[in-house]
Amino acid sequence: MPSYRVRGAVGLTISRAGRYTRLAMADPTQARTAVTDRLERWLSEAGVPFRVLEHAPVFTSEEAARERGTPLEAGAKALVVRAEDRYVHLVLPGHRRVDNARLRASLGTRKLRFATPEELLALTGCPPGAVPPFGNLFGLPVLLDEELTRCEEIAFNAGSNAVSITMRCEDFVRLSGARVCRFAQA
Repeated sequence: MPSYRVRGAVGLTISRAGRYTRLAMADPTQARTAVTDRLERWLSEAGVPFRVLEHAPVFTSEEAARERGTPLEAGAKALVVRAEDRYVHLVLPGHRRVDNARLRASLGTRKLRFATPEELLALTGCPPGAVPPFGNLFGLPVLLDEELTRCEEIAFNAGSNAVSITMRCEDFVRLSGARVCRFAQA
C-alpha cells in the first residue's frame, strides 16, 4: 500500500475502500457531517477516484491549503450568492476573489449579494467555509471560474471545516454540471 503524508495531521490512519482513499486523524471530533457522508456516497456511486482528508478545522483558503498539503490555487472555494431572486453556487480558485462586475455580467443581473450564514445553512446544511463545490447537490446552478479548470486536481471542504476531498478537476466539472466562465479577479 502506498504511504501518504498530510501536513499538520498527527496520528493518521489510512484505509482503502473501492476507488477512494481515506486519510483520517485518530480522533476527529465531530468532523464528519451529514453533507460529508452524502457527498462521499455520491462520489463513490459515480465511480470517480477521490481522497478524503480529515484534519484540524480550517477557516481560510490559506489554512486549508496548508493542512491539506495542496497548492492554494488548486483549492476550490465555494460561495453562494443571491442574484435578483435566485441563488447561484460559485466555485473559484482559493487564491482569487470574485470580480463583482464580471459576475454580474455573467449572470445578467444588477442585484447581487452573498448569501447570509443563515441562508447558506438553510440552502446547503453547511456553515460558511464548509460548503462543498457541488451546488447541484443542493439544487443550485454552479458557475465555475475558468482558471480552476487549469488544475489537474482540486481540493475542497466537504461539508465540514475539518474534512476535505481531493479529486480530478475534469471529474468535478462533469459531475457538477458547472457552467465555466470568468468571474474571478486576476
